[in-house]
Amino acid sequence: MTQRCSFVVLTTVLLLAGVGSSAFAEGSYVGAKKCRPCHLKQYTTWETTNMAQSFELLKPGVRGAEKKAAGLDPSADYTTDAKCLACHTTGYTKPGGFKSLAFTPDLAGVQCESCHGPGSAYLTPDKMSLKNREYKRADLIAAGLVIPEAGTCTSACHNEKSPFAKPGEAFDFQKRKAEGTHEHLVLTFTHG
Repeated sequence: MTQRCSFVVLTTVLLLAGVGSSAFAEGSYVGAKKCRPCHLKQYTTWETTNMAQSFELLKPGVRGAEKKAAGLDPSADYTTDAKCLACHTTGYTKPGGFKSLAFTPDLAGVQCESCHGPGSAYLTPDKMSLKNREYKRADLIAAGLVIPEAGTCTSACHNEKSPFAKPGEAFDFQKRKAEGTHEHLVLTFTHG
């Protein structure tokens, strides 16, 4: 028990001093289920979208005509293809991100953190929590919360690397946002 306690104290001191895991410094992924309690309306509208179901598109036979038109084999299983997982999962190859359906099933699909950044940085009791009634949007952004814009989408996935991108067709962020990622509300981050 003493050894374990010493290890925890030492690890905590090192992390607070800035030494140790890059996952701590960069933030790691926590999954959409952690966002759900406070953002139920966004969560329930998101879970019906193509983004939430994007991992399913990698399975054999799903949307076969679209895959064939894009030059892909409609009968192939793309659920382990690294080129596909980067855009059809949350945090692939990043600390705490999607590894495989067997190890990280709660990070399959395009979730909150795909657009808003790894949650461990800002989803903490001292920042975003109902216990902290004074948190401010600027504080959350400073802690790592990303407010998505067109570049958030085009730098990661909606670009010429996608077999579904049409040459000469630009990604329309406002249109796609309106079509549905989740319900968007103007939120105030000061509770009273």
